Amino acid sequence: MKRIDISIIVPIYNAEKYLKKCIDSLINQTKKEIEIILINDGSTDNSEKIIKEYNDERIVYFKNKNQGIGITRNFGIERSHGKYLLFIDSDDYIELNTCEVLYNKVIEEKLDIVVCNFYKDFEDGRIEKITIDKFNTTSIKENPKIINIINPSPWNKLFKKELIDKNNIRFVENKKYEDAPFFTGAIKYAKRIGQVNDYLNYYVIHNNSETLVRDRRCFDIFDILDIIRGQYKEIDYMKEEVDKLTVFIVTNYTMQQRAQKNSKTASEFIDKAFLYLKENVPDYKNKKYYDNKSFLRRNIENKKGLSKMYCNVARLKYGRR
Repeated sequence: MKRIDISIIVPIYNAEKYLKKCIDSLINQTKKEIEIILINDGSTDNSEKIIKEYNDERIVYFKNKNQGIGITRNFGIERSHGKYLLFIDSDDYIELNTCEVLYNKVIEEKLDIVVCNFYKDFEDGRIEKITIDKFNTTSIKENPKIINIINPSPWNKLFKKELIDKNNIRFVENKKYEDAPFFTGAIKYAKRIGQVNDYLNYYVIHNNSETLVRDRRCFDIFDILDIIRGQYKEIDYMKEEVDKLTVFIVTNYTMQQRAQKNSKTASEFIDKAFLYLKENVPDYKNKKYYDNKSFLRRNIENKKGLSKMYCNVARLKYGRR
């Protein structure tokens, strides 16, 4: 078998509009010692046709019935041969030197995880730079704040596969927001976490993206938070940072109810969100949980009535009732 340093895992579901741009960014990487694991998760569009147009020996293609992104990513992990894992969504793309830059960094500093900055690529043509706060190579024990510094997603990071397999870290299956516990589980066990200052990943946001549109699956976030809090419940020095992450996630998804399809669902979610905070982070109104937020934003986010009022008014923008 040829040398494989990085396995790139790409779950694919009805991505025909964006898939070619994604695959092109992978096969043209300046680092060649990679395998590209493309997993068709039961697509009903032309995704398979696009995949089969490529003739690259580094591509490993699987076609499965639709099972969801968590199961699909885990399927890819089990079939990967690289020493490091890179996760890319099928509608995203990366700079052509991404693998080279990240791999050189993990080898140079003997890292378990390396993170990079990224772009938000909006469908209307806007590009927004997202910069991860700078930190020195560290671990969760040395710097508990790292759990709130790095975005809890898998796609702008390179993971050492030995770390993932040794600690049985996998994506949550059959739930929305399945990637956050993967990230928090990985950094829990990582002895060395580093970063590069390059902007390497393009996170594409569509007008009808699940990032912008909500339905009843939003309630999965509470199960996801239970998993994350459970990962750290025996680690006393992480309590404040996990509480801070909890408040951030709950208030973030509360505000996103402005895009909820159904007003009753939005109201029900906000009720549950504030109950969850009351039960798990009783002092959730404390200013320490709202760093760098204005007085107005803080008061909207930590008061149920104002949260509902904000979302109801904002919903008019989306033409929803």
